[in-house]
Amino acid sequence: MRIGVLGAASIARRRVLPAMARRPELTLVATASRSLPKAREIAEEFGGEAVEGYERLLARDDIEAVYIPLPVTMHAEWTERALRAGLHVLCEKPLTGELGSTRRLTALARERGLTLMENLMYRWHSQHRTVRELLDSGAVGEVRTLTAEFAFPPKSPKDMRYQPVGGGALIEIGVYPISTALLYLGDRLDVLGASVRRHARTGVDLSGAALLSAPDGRYAHLTWGMEHAYRSVYEIWGSEGRLVVEWAYTPPATHSPVVRIEQQGRVERLTLPPDDQFGNVLADFGRAVRGADEGTHAEDSLRLAALMDDVATRVLMDDVATRVRSAASAPPRRTEGRRTTGSLPGVRPVRAGTPTLEGEKHG
Repeated sequence: MRIGVLGAASIARRRVLPAMARRPELTLVATASRSLPKAREIAEEFGGEAVEGYERLLARDDIEAVYIPLPVTMHAEWTERALRAGLHVLCEKPLTGELGSTRRLTALARERGLTLMENLMYRWHSQHRTVRELLDSGAVGEVRTLTAEFAFPPKSPKDMRYQPVGGGALIEIGVYPISTALLYLGDRLDVLGASVRRHARTGVDLSGAALLSAPDGRYAHLTWGMEHAYRSVYEIWGSEGRLVVEWAYTPPATHSPVVRIEQQGRVERLTLPPDDQFGNVLADFGRAVRGADEGTHAEDSLRLAALMDDVATRVLMDDVATRVRSAASAPPRRTEGRRTTGSLPGVRPVRAGTPTLEGEKHG
């Protein structure tokens, strides 16, 4: 499959393009960037042509598909442009960051008979298939609770995750534990509560947590952030034991993952073969393009977008409640000789499913 890349992002250079180079069935034809020198750097390292401007790459007639590692705020626009150009698309997670846009793009891909896949790469690591097999065999009895945590230390303030528009820990990091809940507890999840901690000046969410429940009474406790010591783990607690995945989301291709099974008076550590989750998602994308794997990629993206939207709504409700409590506890102030209480600037009426805070970005 002949593929082009839109953008010169770090994730592409560090993980995806090296994995692509290891896949003989994939050919990198060209990389486009708004900065031609950046595109040339990638071409020199990984091959293909350097192209200045995303439009020029989409206009080429020698590519079948594109990989899009652009910032989240650009995903919807350039995914749609690529689909309308007749190209299959592998887009970095989250696909759009907004449920309505995700619905529109998956419908467009279906209408045009094109593959649209979201690169939430950890799901393609074989260790999670092993976990599923262990659960199905009754290794921990009946599943009661899932806990998933993904966080890492602060990065440069210039990192896109810290930008008021398109940044934030929920959309960039929370997507991992939230999707883990979908993976093991099913898609009929209710968000019982969610909250984030924000940067005092920019308002960007730096960390967060959510509590979810399934119809059968199982729960998911989820935590994420970008102001912590590194942690990338999930555990599933059942009626007869507990199963822990020790490096769940970002293991290198050379790493031998460990799954720990804890039962009464017994701990077993299963060391699994190394696996290349980036190479796997590229291979799966290629099979889907060739029609060898119909999969449920669009449906998976829609389910995740819907749950992310529910979490973002709960976060907004918590923000509003916090402001109300803050205003209620603030000392009275006088305006033009009249006694008044604190106001809530920027808050508009909240309608379920369509939260809005003026001047702030959520999720």
